[in-house]
Amino acid sequence: MNQCTCVKSGIQFSKQIFTMHHQQQTIQHIVRFEGIGLHTGKKVKVTLTPMPMDTGIQFQRVDLPDQPCIEASVAYVVGTERGTVLAKEQARVATVEHLLAAIVGLEIDNICVQLDGPEVPDLDGSALAFVELLLEAGRLQQEAPRTFFSLKKKFVYDDPDTGSHYEVYPDTNYSLQVTLAYNRWPIGHQYAHLATLVHFKEEIAAARTFTYLDEVVALYRKGLLQGGDPAKAVIFSEHSDNTECLQQVAQLSGKKIESLVLPTNPSSLRYINEPARHKLLDLIGDVALLGRPLQGKLIAHMPGHGANIPFVAALQKHLLRQEAKGAPICDLEAPPLFDVKQISSMLPHRYPFQLVDKIMELGSSHVIGVKNVTMNEPFFQGHFPGTPVMPGVLQVEALAQTGGLLVLHKVPDPAEYLTYFLSIDGCKFRRMVVPGDTLVLHCVLLSAIKFSTTEKQSIGIAKVKGRIFVGEHLVCEAVLLAQIVKQHE
Repeated sequence: MNQCTCVKSGIQFSKQIFTMHHQQQTIQHIVRFEGIGLHTGKKVKVTLTPMPMDTGIQFQRVDLPDQPCIEASVAYVVGTERGTVLAKEQARVATVEHLLAAIVGLEIDNICVQLDGPEVPDLDGSALAFVELLLEAGRLQQEAPRTFFSLKKKFVYDDPDTGSHYEVYPDTNYSLQVTLAYNRWPIGHQYAHLATLVHFKEEIAAARTFTYLDEVVALYRKGLLQGGDPAKAVIFSEHSDNTECLQQVAQLSGKKIESLVLPTNPSSLRYINEPARHKLLDLIGDVALLGRPLQGKLIAHMPGHGANIPFVAALQKHLLRQEAKGAPICDLEAPPLFDVKQISSMLPHRYPFQLVDKIMELGSSHVIGVKNVTMNEPFFQGHFPGTPVMPGVLQVEALAQTGGLLVLHKVPDPAEYLTYFLSIDGCKFRRMVVPGDTLVLHCVLLSAIKFSTTEKQSIGIAKVKGRIFVGEHLVCEAVLLAQIVKQHE
């Protein structure tokens, strides 16, 4: 089987905290399993494969021509009835939510799920079997830092069709709360809470899919549950005599329901609030379709796949708009990815023209650097010494050096390249930069680097959007076009 090579990209920011892993993770070893699809009834073999940094979670249909990939993204959701379905061009994968919840619950960032069929098999009706398989594969820490979606203010979403309600609050952790309000026994009003992903396996993973006996009949008639095993789900019934419904299920499916949760035997549940915990499990799986880990406190009332997906789409749109307009969220007190000495080994600049002190993040298409402006800067001696202001051209130079680190990170032998300006477009200076300011330098690669090679040298062209912030305030922005030239001995 060929490994998936689709690469995730985008502006990515993080605020690292002790309860969440700082570094990206994949699995150490390939692990395989097989089972029956809950709704399609088809036997499917699955291989979980380690993936490189910054590739994200992907599904690959190895049984189709060219073995196409589908990124775990809300953009590819095409169905939500009794499960989340992804599709891209001719590839389709159903019932992804439990496996996604297990992947997110163990804070695994990069993995490819290779399938020879259209649906993730239903192993035990929960995420526990997937968690155990992933733990068997082992987790491998990778060199790249994790990047997160982080909110700056409260986000609220109300689904008009279902009445579901979602609130997300800024936080440095990822926690979830779910409330249910059913009119049927035994669910009624239930509550479930996960304070940290550290407790996912013990508190959430084992919560099983649930339904009502009369709903089972309706689902079979719709052509769903073709591979459903009644032993792998919680099936409720408020009635003491269920003979007629049980006979209908047997006639439609050829399967016999051996166990029902009745008012007389509620103790067969794994948790007293197992339905609420399972809804929380499903929510974790659907929120995984944001495309990167979420930092925030998520509160959901009456969540379900049909409402979860438009909520995730709206949240993703909000977060991307926030990042495009606002300052990157960056913990300036965290250990840097590269310090000033390491930067000196990558850039040819030296005092007084090395204008980047730290690199806090370096992803596939973005970089965040820091420059501390002090009164001891040599340019203050001659540039308005009575009213010291950092020259605008040096602000742009600081952006260029930061962007240069991003661009050089994309080539295999960065020490052999130099970068030169070709053009500066859309440059604007919004505020003055004065001694004492800490500049947060944020650059995003706008397009793939284009290389051409002649007999004498290798030349690349890179286009970068750069912005400088002091606190929440934008002070400078520009689009930089640079030429990357490989030096020969």
